Amino acid sequence: MRAIRKFTVRTSLPAPLARLDAIASNLRWSWHEPTRDLFREISLEGWRATGHDPVQLLGRVGPERLAELADDEAFVARVEALADDLDDYLSQARWYQSVEGAPESIAYFSPEFGITSALPQYSGGLGILAGDHLKAASDLGVPIVGVGLFYQAGYFRQAISREGWQQESYPVLDPDGLPLTILREEDGRHATVSLALPGGRELHARIWQATIGRVQLLLLDTNIHENDDDLRGVADRLYGGTGEHRLQQELLLGIGGVRALGKRAQLTGAPVPPVFHSNEGHAGFLGVERISQLIGEGLSFDEALPVVRAGTVFTTHTPVPAGIDRFDVELVRRHLTHELVPGVDVGRVLELGREDDPAIFNMAQLGFSIAQRANGVSKLHGAVSRSMFQSRWPGFDVKEVPITSVTNGVHAPTWTSPTLKRLAERELGTQDTTRCDWASETVSDETIWAARREMREHLVAEARERTRRKHERNEGVAPSWVDELLDPEVLTIGFARRVPTYKRLTLMLHDRDRLRAILTNPERPVQLVIAGKSHPADEAGKALIQELVRFSQEPEVRGRLVFLENYDISMAKSLYPGCDVWLNNPLRPLEACGTSGMKAALNGSLNLSILDGWWEEYYDGQNGWAIPSAHEHMDAAERDAFEANALYELIERQVAPRFYERDERGLPTAWIASIRHTLGTLSPELSAERMLAEYVTRLYAPAAAAVEAASADDRAPARAFAAWTGRVRDGFGGVEVRHVEVHGVDVPPVVGDTVRVRSYVALGALDPQDVRVEVVAGAVSEEGELRGTRTYPLAPSGAAPDDGTTAFEADIAVPRAGTFGYTVRVVPTHPMLASDAELGLVAYARA
Repeated sequence: MRAIRKFTVRTSLPAPLARLDAIASNLRWSWHEPTRDLFREISLEGWRATGHDPVQLLGRVGPERLAELADDEAFVARVEALADDLDDYLSQARWYQSVEGAPESIAYFSPEFGITSALPQYSGGLGILAGDHLKAASDLGVPIVGVGLFYQAGYFRQAISREGWQQESYPVLDPDGLPLTILREEDGRHATVSLALPGGRELHARIWQATIGRVQLLLLDTNIHENDDDLRGVADRLYGGTGEHRLQQELLLGIGGVRALGKRAQLTGAPVPPVFHSNEGHAGFLGVERISQLIGEGLSFDEALPVVRAGTVFTTHTPVPAGIDRFDVELVRRHLTHELVPGVDVGRVLELGREDDPAIFNMAQLGFSIAQRANGVSKLHGAVSRSMFQSRWPGFDVKEVPITSVTNGVHAPTWTSPTLKRLAERELGTQDTTRCDWASETVSDETIWAARREMREHLVAEARERTRRKHERNEGVAPSWVDELLDPEVLTIGFARRVPTYKRLTLMLHDRDRLRAILTNPERPVQLVIAGKSHPADEAGKALIQELVRFSQEPEVRGRLVFLENYDISMAKSLYPGCDVWLNNPLRPLEACGTSGMKAALNGSLNLSILDGWWEEYYDGQNGWAIPSAHEHMDAAERDAFEANALYELIERQVAPRFYERDERGLPTAWIASIRHTLGTLSPELSAERMLAEYVTRLYAPAAAAVEAASADDRAPARAFAAWTGRVRDGFGGVEVRHVEVHGVDVPPVVGDTVRVRSYVALGALDPQDVRVEVVAGAVSEEGELRGTRTYPLAPSGAAPDDGTTAFEADIAVPRAGTFGYTVRVVPTHPMLASDAELGLVAYARA
């Protein structure tokens, strides 16, 4: 029989161990190795069985073991020392406290957060990135508060059947048994937020809090008695349900999340953040709620929008339109009632999410509409995004589209193997592997190679154990060959990620005979460890998994290739360090960043990847290999064939030979040199601390300054800016560059000469201070297009021609030899604009 409900009984700790509760409740343990060692000592078997969850562990070991530990003076002293260390960590000033102009608080909204496998609220890279963002914020002292949803069944658990087919299960989570606390009203009731739904219904959500070091994460939970039965399941599963179900989740995340921050401020005295960061478009409705609140304070929609935009940052992660959440516009209209967002004109909101298809509401377009600052997640992805969304800013070149990039990073303390941390502490005096001198002779080649072998051995042991459990579940008994699965002496290549088709899980199977020969080479064998989940609705992705699993079951290769089921954080912590090479072969440029290879690199693994995402930015010829990419417009089958053959060629002729080429000590010195180079050059660059410092200095601090400026004097600047924007939009149609004169080219100028440019501009109803007139100059292509352009501002000259135009002019130095082309354009200018292209208005001189 099945239980209809479950609940968790918390452990009563003996007095000498009372501070264990605070240590277990703060998720800093998920990356703090001494704390993890403490919990392993309580019960190694229990630590593993609970998926590294100290809350569950303390309930599992029983009062007898706890009493024994309470009598152990050395153990109690360790608990006290770690509790004191946590207190110091939480109270000391850190990097952020020295940053000038930084905001008092930052709200970080994301549909998923991957902190630890003990809190399964993530599906893949987006959630892991969000988790690393919060952890790095804690380490740097950045006052971020995370906002997300509590999914009652998380994403899903994956099992692979005997036939190789992915099977999903959704174990219901008991939040009382997780490292969470409830936000409570002063009378002890759980605090809730409510959203009005169509038909006079209401959706209620209570607010769970997770503590991640110095950072708080709020998670909204709809599985409460105040809701009707069907509404209790709004936050049932991550990325599940119908269009309406997903819309209600995103309304709850955005609107409910803003209200949860207000409730938290009311109950705890915490500040309401002035800066909001939307991690992908799922949280875009946060801007609508903030507009509604400002309208309630007396602003109009047009006055509230620039205040919201000034303080909002939007990060886009998708390089393809198909990856964007899009809803039927009438469905959105039906939900955005005056009861849900008082004072807001739904038509204005629908305009914020408009795309080419008028029947569709686009969440990425909403994200750009509510945020004055936007970014992609690698330099290449920034360029792809500027091209993908260029139509929002007509008349501007792709490079001028106001989408910058902050390349993702990963949280080194979480993803670096304890083996490598211990090596660094023993040989270099610190566990911070991102700040070590890995070229130092203090660390011998023997030491580095021994550590790499230890990490590989750990992965092999875990792969065997996971495979054994899978066979015992499917067949009742594990076959004897499982004990010989993989070899800790063999070159190990890893591949693990979600399984959409563009990531090409089965590219390696393109020529199966050639792959078999690589895997079973008698002198230079290779082994592959593979993992990944396909979305439950993605039958094509599941078929790819099945194809790979069936190949791995062939007797000739089954010892050299394994697919590990239920890829999650716990598995990843063994998989990344245990692989010598990390493989990534997406269709370029569809990988926005791809952080799995970063995590492998932090452990000294070399990357073997298509030049996409972060690898296009950081590959230097010594830290791995670049798989040549075929032309993007090539036939799909031809492209797969070209890139698969290039992959085989690299493994056969470069990767395997370098790994197996040994000196008289039996060491692959060239390979170890690449390990040192990878650790020394990539560890600091790929860290989440570097990423978050960029967000703070380039996006959060400017957003804080902008929203402070807009809000001064009872938001008088915002009101004035709204009036100016309306006047400029109405009048810009009358702006015209009538005539351009260039003096000083009667004789061809030489490099360094100056030419005087004068332009006569009709401004219509606008004033000269409303616009900037500028020369855009550069080389000229055969098609007459400007390339490598620079802009030169022209100033009003005081001349007043009789035709009603205004003259603008300047002297411009000729920067280089060759053909020099130019045009003149007019753009709006205002101190509250973050970009020339922000309003999408530009007038060019006619040819």
